[in-house]
Amino acid sequence: MSLKAILSEIEEELKERKEVKDELYDAMRKATRLSKQAIFLVHKRKFDKAKKMLQETKKLFGKRDEVPVAHKELVYAGIVDAAFQEYTEAHIFLKLVRDSKFVSPQKIGVPSTSYILGLADVVGELRRKALDSLREGDVKDAGKNLEAMELVYNELTGMDEAMHSVSELRRKIDIARRIIESTRGDVTIEVRRSSLERSIKGLEETLKTKKKK
Repeated sequence: MSLKAILSEIEEELKERKEVKDELYDAMRKATRLSKQAIFLVHKRKFDKAKKMLQETKKLFGKRDEVPVAHKELVYAGIVDAAFQEYTEAHIFLKLVRDSKFVSPQKIGVPSTSYILGLADVVGELRRKALDSLREGDVKDAGKNLEAMELVYNELTGMDEAMHSVSELRRKIDIARRIIESTRGDVTIEVRRSSLERSIKGLEETLKTKKKK
């Protein structure tokens, strides 16, 4: 075979790889976008719409199975893992808000490492929900979200092997810790404010009762 023929084959292989890559990456970008939209819907308590959107997202991951063997390294690219993480985060957040339970990686069909990293990101969404609850005057729900945040953090920090072998986990856990500390401060301030408000109202009622006597 001439050099020209050899290089021609390589050129065709590279063209095929680019086409496969573009198709896969487009699907993963869409999966990430839909997962983010699902998280937004969960915050709006539109659970059925969020679930339907995640079902649509799941179909996009089927593109990984269509990648030819010659280009299988593409399915391990960062953009694919990022899509899995966002998808995981959306599923866990939906299950927590709707049912107060956690969903397993097997149930939603994601790699264990993507699940762990997506779980760490859920802490940020729980803070958003806690702050929304505080704005609505629901201190109890804000406290419930804080407890879930602390549970995620405590369980992840207890995974010694994952801390050493899963890239980005330690950084995400450090971020989660700062988020939890801020949220705990916000909840504590609101609890004290609510308690003071109740005490003032109680005192006002007592004074009114004494005046009537």
